[in-house]
Amino acid sequence: MSIFGTMKTAVSGMNAQANRLGTVGDNIANSSTVGYKRSSTAFSTLVLPSTQGSYSSGGVETNVRYSIADQGGIQYTTSSTDLAIQGEGFFIVSDPNGTPYLTRAGAFVKDATGFLKNTAGFNLMGYPYGTNPPAAVVNGFNGLEEININDFGMVSSPSTAGSFPANLDKGAAIVPAGSKPSDNVAGSVITNKSSLTAYDHAGAKVLYDFYYTKTAANEWEVTVYRQDQATNGGFPYIGSLGTAASAITSTAKLRFDPNTNKLVAGNYNAGPPVTGSDKQIIVTDPTDGATPAQTITIDLSDMTQFATAFTPGKGIIDGNAPSPITDVEIGGDGLVTAVYQDGGRRPIYQVALATVPSIDKLLPQNGNVYLPTNDSGVVTIGFPQAGAFGQIYSGALESSNVDIASELTEMIESQRVYTANSKVFQTGSDLMDVLINLKR
Repeated sequence: MSIFGTMKTAVSGMNAQANRLGTVGDNIANSSTVGYKRSSTAFSTLVLPSTQGSYSSGGVETNVRYSIADQGGIQYTTSSTDLAIQGEGFFIVSDPNGTPYLTRAGAFVKDATGFLKNTAGFNLMGYPYGTNPPAAVVNGFNGLEEININDFGMVSSPSTAGSFPANLDKGAAIVPAGSKPSDNVAGSVITNKSSLTAYDHAGAKVLYDFYYTKTAANEWEVTVYRQDQATNGGFPYIGSLGTAASAITSTAKLRFDPNTNKLVAGNYNAGPPVTGSDKQIIVTDPTDGATPAQTITIDLSDMTQFATAFTPGKGIIDGNAPSPITDVEIGGDGLVTAVYQDGGRRPIYQVALATVPSIDKLLPQNGNVYLPTNDSGVVTIGFPQAGAFGQIYSGALESSNVDIASELTEMIESQRVYTANSKVFQTGSDLMDVLINLKR
């Protein structure tokens, strides 16, 4: 019985080493696979009951282990849609059936339909970016969508907010009532003027003229008109803006502290057509017929009044004209920004990351993706650079964590042990021949 047991033990050892060679072969074959995590074979003993005078040989059992939690090296590329994760977390991708998977393989490329697809054919998923940043569903895949860049091509957005600082000359002359730009009469006295371009609901550019008028010591008035409604390039302005009797888009009053020459907090505006506050002006423009009418809040809080020439600052305003997408930028926090041909930028998605309590217990699937299991634990979803999640690197890929030198060493060792087990089997076979020959 012990001779048969010895032979069976040798077979068990050869099978174990064959499994070990299988994992080594997989690792070497996938040493250049993006985001691949090496596998290894762990051995455990199988012991059979033995008596004091007779030993029953057992065997060996193997279990495959995956080093999924081990970080691979980061290699930079020239594609902005190549993504790598430095730290914890997995990209959430889906197959053609919509089934979500986890992966570290971030070689994504926009296909003909606009989806970001990796080399294994899985689509990157994220949360759509609306008027406000999205919130992650911590314990499920609800709310995630396959990221499609083409959905945002040739899309315009109206201007809603901006800022337009300037320095107003403290020594400017006071303009008497009846001849201010807000009176909208021919011959209106212009103290200072500048213009700002915005976008309406159709994406058309609209040029607004800003008139700054000194009305009293340390007090100014800002009036805004649509430039295309000026008469012969000047006053009066005509059209349907504001009230029927006036083409004023908006007017706001400013008051400066004589000591700091900066805006004073508090509302000094009252009565139509005055709108806004002392630190902003709300431009109302119903020209494009949208409902409700377009309103643009212009921040004026950085206005100053020093005794120097009028100096307009850099005007910043949101909105964009219809323009095709030329590129996509993905930040370290996972924010996907569409870059348009006219230079405009728009956030369209937020890439989410997922993790589990026991990462090495994830179940590998074809295409270098993983499925959660009972052993791995419940999936937790969040955003890059938040909590325990790592950072996304755009234009980079995570290489496999396979060390070729270590794999070759294991291969040689496994070969030697396999040969030794075969010698045990051969010896047991020779002993059986001896027993059979005793009968002859």
